[in-house]
Amino acid sequence: MDSMLDACRRQGRQKPEASCFITPRGVWRFGDLESLSNRLAQAMLSLGLVSGDRVACLSKHTAPSVAMTIAAQKIGAVCMPVNWRLSPKELNYILGHGEARVLMIDLEFVSCLDAIASRALLKIVLTEAEEDDSGHTPVIQTLKAWADAFPDRDPGHRPQDDDTALQLYSSGTTGLPKGVELSHRSLSAAFLGPVPGAIGYTGEDSVMLNALPSFHIAGMGIALMTCSHGGASVLVPEFIPTQVLEVMETQRITHAFLVPAMIQFLLQLPNAANRDYSALQCLSYGASPITDQVLVAAMATFRCQFVQVYGLTETSGAVTALAAEDHVSEGPKSSLLRSAGKPIEGVSLKVVDHETGQEQPDGEVGEIWIKTLQNMKSYWRDPEATDLAFVDRDGEGLGWFRSGDAGFMRDGYLFLHDRIKDMIVSGGENIYPAEIENVLMMHPHIADVAVFGVPDAQWGESVKACVVLKAEIGSNKDSNTVAAAILGWLRDQLAHYKCPRSIDVVESIPRNPSGKILKRILREPYWREQERQIH
Repeated sequence: MDSMLDACRRQGRQKPEASCFITPRGVWRFGDLESLSNRLAQAMLSLGLVSGDRVACLSKHTAPSVAMTIAAQKIGAVCMPVNWRLSPKELNYILGHGEARVLMIDLEFVSCLDAIASRALLKIVLTEAEEDDSGHTPVIQTLKAWADAFPDRDPGHRPQDDDTALQLYSSGTTGLPKGVELSHRSLSAAFLGPVPGAIGYTGEDSVMLNALPSFHIAGMGIALMTCSHGGASVLVPEFIPTQVLEVMETQRITHAFLVPAMIQFLLQLPNAANRDYSALQCLSYGASPITDQVLVAAMATFRCQFVQVYGLTETSGAVTALAAEDHVSEGPKSSLLRSAGKPIEGVSLKVVDHETGQEQPDGEVGEIWIKTLQNMKSYWRDPEATDLAFVDRDGEGLGWFRSGDAGFMRDGYLFLHDRIKDMIVSGGENIYPAEIENVLMMHPHIADVAVFGVPDAQWGESVKACVVLKAEIGSNKDSNTVAAAILGWLRDQLAHYKCPRSIDVVESIPRNPSGKILKRILREPYWREQERQIH
């Protein structure tokens, strides 16, 4: 199988002057990306990095992260883009867990370095230089200065299909993030295979809007996809709705991928429907479900084809797609707007009874299982979690991946219903209650806690916490004051997007005889009027 690395190398040789990335910092050509990745690969070799070593990126800027990803692949190493929204404690865990040897970091995050105890790092480089008030540049070397000291020569490493190409972190139900190892086969099967066609991407003549961060499979995957296909993409480091609409119009965007919360923010802008979107051919969306109202309004505003996709980090992104012709807002076919579509080429999908593993008939809810070459290789150094995630895996590593999502099939279309795993999706971000519960239980005033998702018109879901205070606290202080103090404390422990929007002080947390929290009882009042138990 031709790898994405091979395809990116080929584009760098064949069209070095063509635009690859258009960013707020300037235009990257394919030749620029090829040259920088060669030099960075040589720089990594000079540090003694070998095949399998991890290289981390803590950056809002996707282009340098792509350069580091390709450079790492050119020596057999593995890039780990890290969520820059995490707290220093969370960053420290991931860098230590991944055993990163090199860290590329934006200047605005340098203060986090004091909290990073992992000193296995051999090198720290900045994405760009910036002078402080005294006129002195930072002591840490910049990416460009580091790379410029080495020759523009491709080391020539040729990866095996099953070698790890990229490692992304996805929180687990135990509360600790897991490193998802995506192989060269996984990425190529997705982004050199059916995914471009599924989202309407047509290649060299396209201009792709990429407003997703590089630590998301969509952000990094789409960036690598456009590179490997020889197309240009406009990279947005932070989602600012006014700027995104401006880019869509002035850069003549032909294709875009957005999460539903982003689409909703764009629709709320004055005169959003009056801009020139005549170049826009297809807007694809996914990462969380979308409401009918937002989707119908978006179709009227952007006046292009729409494609919905469903997938996970562990499946290298999209595994189903609701095609443009199925986006009909009126008539019998309009019910398909609630569907996640049909399996894309190369993907087998079935819905099974979670307890017995028996395949469910049409209309019956069960866990969604997925078999495809796109499936991850493993969870980094977690064979137990890997084994639990797969069923009937063969010698080539191909088996059924247990998604943890619940849904049902109807006439070949997948409909999402609920989650087997206790996960909240808020604005396209995966949030696991166990992680938040573990931190909250460290607070000296809390005796018991339960975290769950509630409907949110803007974000799809938002995080809600119910806490039981220790007896001496509950009797002596106003519960609202205590809840506010707990929330303030929590924001120093976790990324803000994981923190509850509200904390309720309750007398007790409902549990079954074995002690398991009965979250359905806590959730029920909030979801009672909802059509389905996933927003």
